[in-house]
Amino acid sequence: MRKIKYKKGRKLQPYNLEYTGVHQSHESEMQLFVFDNFDLTEYEDFKVSDLDKYINIQKTNWLNIHGLNNIELIKSIGNYFNIDNFMLADILNTTKRTKLEELSDTLFFNIKSLLPAGDSDNISVEQISFLIKDGILISFQEKRSDFFLHIRERIRTNSGIVRTKKADYLLYILLDAIMQNFYITIENEEDKVEELINLSKNSADPKILERIEKHRDNFNFLKRSIIPLRDSLYDIKSIKDDNVFNSIETDNFSFFIRLHQKSLELLEQIESDMGSLESASNFFFSAQTHKMNEIMKTLTIVSAIFIPLTFIVGVYGMNFENLPELKYQYGYHTVMGIMFLIVIGMIIYFKKRRWF
Repeated sequence: MRKIKYKKGRKLQPYNLEYTGVHQSHESEMQLFVFDNFDLTEYEDFKVSDLDKYINIQKTNWLNIHGLNNIELIKSIGNYFNIDNFMLADILNTTKRTKLEELSDTLFFNIKSLLPAGDSDNISVEQISFLIKDGILISFQEKRSDFFLHIRERIRTNSGIVRTKKADYLLYILLDAIMQNFYITIENEEDKVEELINLSKNSADPKILERIEKHRDNFNFLKRSIIPLRDSLYDIKSIKDDNVFNSIETDNFSFFIRLHQKSLELLEQIESDMGSLESASNFFFSAQTHKMNEIMKTLTIVSAIFIPLTFIVGVYGMNFENLPELKYQYGYHTVMGIMFLIVIGMIIYFKKRRWF
């Protein structure tokens, strides 16, 4: 039985904020959308102190931060919105699992966004966190990306109902955009698994097995990332009638229920794909075993053919003086002919038995 080992890590104190991600070189930037069904205003390149004159509590406000390596900026945002330091620590600590919680009047949600890492077999991971406080949605991204580009365009062009809704609906469509990345990643993994299955049919390269194990790890990582998301969305689904999450309007709970259903579909797809990957692994080993059996069968047949020949050669290689055939004029040719006929006869016999 495999033992579970405790993995030690750095202990980060909540009052000593530190960004633990890998995107250390990305500068921190802020972008603010203030909108309703009739009006939209965008702000960029501003300071936290300017939020007083930019934020309009009568409208929906979306403050997006790219880059988390500027700790002072994160602290100033925390101080301005009176955000608990434990939440700020969870935003900066990218080793945390997906979680949902509401403390006082603040709803906190963080999630891992996964995408294929170029042409390699790796998966690119970015943690994205959300805060809803006083009707304002604050999102924290480790780096600038195009996850929400289409949502920004929907806001700018007033497409759909996003401009008629509040911050909780905006949170829903942002989470939905991130979950689309899971579908993209799973589809990419499926294509590579199919490629590995085809390669295993034509090649005995051990690197194929290494890649199979790599993609098995990828699927397990995807599963570990989606399960806490499923649990968090289930919390919203299961207690919608208790008014526990005050930041989510009653009419919008149904949207989060859709996300929960998507998480279940993703997990089911991963289970199916892991079954296909297991089949690929079994096929690889079966193909290797079959090839080894073919080699052993060929060697066995060759050995079987040479056994009687070796016997004949051994008999006439004995150093006795009274071997009758030694002085026969055509003895050599006769023995060679007999040996040749034995070989032909054994080959015909093996063919009839379909041994090769």
